[in-house]
Amino acid sequence: MSSGQETPLVGKPLPSQLSPTCPGHGLAGVSESGSPQAQSRHLTAQMQSSLQPLCLSLETLHRVKGRMLEAMERGLSRRTHSQATVRMLPAFIRSTPDGTERGEFLVLELGDDHLRVLLMELSGDTDQRVTMEEQHFPVPDAIAQGPGEKLFAFLATCLWEFLDRLHVPRTDFELGFSFPFACRQTRLDQSYLISWSKGFQCPGVEGRDVVALLQEAINKQDRYRIKVIAVVNDTTGTMMSCDASAGPCEVGLVVDAGTNSCFMAEARHVEVVEESEGRMGVVTEWGSFGDNGALNDVLSPYDHQLDQASLNPGRERFEKMIGGLYLGEIVRHSLTELFSGRTTPALLTKGSVQTQDILEITDEQVGLATARRVLRALGLEASDQDCFNTQQVCSAVCTRAAGLCAAGLAAILSHMCRSRELSRLKTSVAVDGAVFRAHAKFRQTLQQLVKQLAPECDVTLVQAEGSGKGTGMVTAVASRLAVQRRQVNQTLALLQLSPDALGTVQALLRREMELGLKKETHASSSVRMLPTYICATPDGSERGDFLALDLGGTNFRVLLVKVGSRERGGVQIVSEIYSIPPHVAQGPGSQLFDHIVECIADFQTKQGMMGQTLPLGFTFSFPCQQTSLDQGILLSWTKGFNASGCVGHDVVKLLRDAVKRKNHFALDVVAIVNDTVGTMMSCGYDDPSCEVGLIVGTGTNACYMEELRNVGTLAGEEGRMCINMEWGAFGDNGCLDAFFTPFDRQVDEASLNPGRQRFEKLISGMYLGEIVRRILLELTAKGCLFRGRPSPKLQTPDIFQTKFLSSIESDGLALRQVCAILEELGLHVSCEDSVLVREVCQVVARRAAQLCGAAVAAVVEKIRENRGLEQLAVTVGVDGTLYKLHPHFAQHVQATVRQLAPRCSVTFLQSEDGSGKGAALIAAVACRVARHQRA
Repeated sequence: MSSGQETPLVGKPLPSQLSPTCPGHGLAGVSESGSPQAQSRHLTAQMQSSLQPLCLSLETLHRVKGRMLEAMERGLSRRTHSQATVRMLPAFIRSTPDGTERGEFLVLELGDDHLRVLLMELSGDTDQRVTMEEQHFPVPDAIAQGPGEKLFAFLATCLWEFLDRLHVPRTDFELGFSFPFACRQTRLDQSYLISWSKGFQCPGVEGRDVVALLQEAINKQDRYRIKVIAVVNDTTGTMMSCDASAGPCEVGLVVDAGTNSCFMAEARHVEVVEESEGRMGVVTEWGSFGDNGALNDVLSPYDHQLDQASLNPGRERFEKMIGGLYLGEIVRHSLTELFSGRTTPALLTKGSVQTQDILEITDEQVGLATARRVLRALGLEASDQDCFNTQQVCSAVCTRAAGLCAAGLAAILSHMCRSRELSRLKTSVAVDGAVFRAHAKFRQTLQQLVKQLAPECDVTLVQAEGSGKGTGMVTAVASRLAVQRRQVNQTLALLQLSPDALGTVQALLRREMELGLKKETHASSSVRMLPTYICATPDGSERGDFLALDLGGTNFRVLLVKVGSRERGGVQIVSEIYSIPPHVAQGPGSQLFDHIVECIADFQTKQGMMGQTLPLGFTFSFPCQQTSLDQGILLSWTKGFNASGCVGHDVVKLLRDAVKRKNHFALDVVAIVNDTVGTMMSCGYDDPSCEVGLIVGTGTNACYMEELRNVGTLAGEEGRMCINMEWGAFGDNGCLDAFFTPFDRQVDEASLNPGRQRFEKLISGMYLGEIVRRILLELTAKGCLFRGRPSPKLQTPDIFQTKFLSSIESDGLALRQVCAILEELGLHVSCEDSVLVREVCQVVARRAAQLCGAAVAAVVEKIRENRGLEQLAVTVGVDGTLYKLHPHFAQHVQATVRQLAPRCSVTFLQSEDGSGKGAALIAAVACRVARHQRA
């Protein structure tokens, strides 16, 4: 089965090209000296023939690894799980120890013929000291074979006796239950017995939850209040027993009478459970790997003979090649062939060769002497060559077991590395079991072959500290997570809004809107409800060429917008960006507007438009008081602008004056607009039902078409007018105080404008990251995050940008990528930290979206009621990076609107260039309306 091109991992290749799992030169019992005694021991042709079926090449082990990976994938998939040979059973362990576990925990460990009771105390400090008191109780046959009720009563009685003996002052405990029988586990504290084994046969238990039965028995006394919070098998106990200070230990391996393994899988890949965040402990149950024939080309004649004589032929094929219960039998069948013609009744007797014997035979010091003793016990007169041959057979069987075990372990490690999207995986593997403990060569071969078979993984094999301690650690981790979950829920509950609360926000905004529209109450409203003097939206008949200017920061855009029929391409845009130097932005106002005119002239020259006078829409994204469609009084500069002689003046007039000074061309400024109105008009061209504009980006605002008769600040009864709500200030009068959490108040107080733009500070991208940062600091102080150790960077205001929310919440983003984002902030994060940070981001973003949705619901409901409609169909034009780029924000907004405004059918249409295209369309609509009025 080995190839002449393959390189053995252990020893040197003999002329026969022995493979990695064959014994060879330099192995047990073979001297490196040239002594005649050593030279007399050699592998005869008959011996090589006997060993050949046990030899597995590196290529073969790679194939076994590949097949194990395929079997694992089938076990993880909901669709193929029931037919999988490698069952991949969820253990509902969500975290490994992090060293902060603290307190006293009880353990019941039920063995083959005894019960072990432990009281484990964890210090929870940096050294994490572990102290244990324990007591063993023999399990009488009458209990092991008696009614189930008596078994669990016996367990409870032993527990009470143990505690009474210790004279512990406390009476409240949490308990972990190590129950080593086949079960169907559905929660960490719920496990249904499938079948008894190991000499136990207690009627009335199969099919029932063993945790509930134990809890019921414990509750029959009133001296102690003990809660069973975890049921554990020995494999997961092995993984969890390792010292947290040694680094992550996320794999458990048992090689005892039987064999099994477990590891911390990405929960999203464990399809048979609902949990999709974080990690989930999975027990592979890999002993049955190969039961579907996947190992047929690897099985030797000795394996077939062993299987046919077993109690479960055709089942547990992988375990029968590895487990200590079977290694002695494989050796016995091999020796039967080797000693053909000299067999004895003892050699032909099943069970006459024990695994402990073959482990001793492989020992380099005493192996040959042990081989002679065992052969004599089998009735064989053994020569030195016979003893040597026997040692080589034992070594081959054990080395093959180590190789197969390494292939399975390499499959697990490669799966972990790939599923976590890592270039390299670093982890420890906790290993337990008599075969591993008693056979040094097994350990060495396992370590070497794992490195060969999973070169992308840095793996350390660690001797486990016992499943009893592991069960206690499972219990301690579960307790820590439960405490943390209560604290997290308490903290995040402040940000979770019920439907009634959202309805209240909707009603409050509706009230503020009414106050803002009325002349007599306008000043008392936190929502300004400013008239824009735009009285119509696009109807599709707009035609012509228009100019648009977009001034909102250090870059200034000039656009030529050609509006045609949709059949001829609709809206076509040519634009150019011009910079505004700091000395211009902060110099005299005349200089600023002269610079703008020069940019317009440059653009018109490049487009061959000099001499033409086109209607122009001017997007001016600074606070203005608008008094007509083409007049806006600048209230204040922002965004680094501070040009003198502008505040308190009409910016359109300042632009027109600059045109006159330069005398390059004539300019027909038709309208001055803000970006929210531009968004509505831009979308209105594509959808005439668009009568609401919404911005949710760095800031937030909305506008909508209101009935003119309701606008008390203006004269007129007929028609409609677009109202710029300026809803970012909603709540500045205190009406939203009940919805502000301590985190919101902290953000507001630290802002440049405390007490102002309160609604915007709950919703917009400028503030959400800072809200998250404040919550993370709170959870860290409570010990729920980063092991209670915040980084200096996290304590820096505004370091957690809102873009991180969008990245962290992205669907399908692996925890590794979340960790990478957090590590940019100088945080040392665990998987559990990443999951919790994502949850905080989700809660903050969801609240923002729901508040936005409640506000939109108030607007569309007002439009419906204004028009006396039973059902309203309306479109909302939307712009802003938060709405567009956050993976779930838009969905939450829309769901909230559906919930709060069920009589409105609302379509959300994302805007394209509301500040440019929208401004030109406002000019186009104004020209259309003017033509209609002249006609």
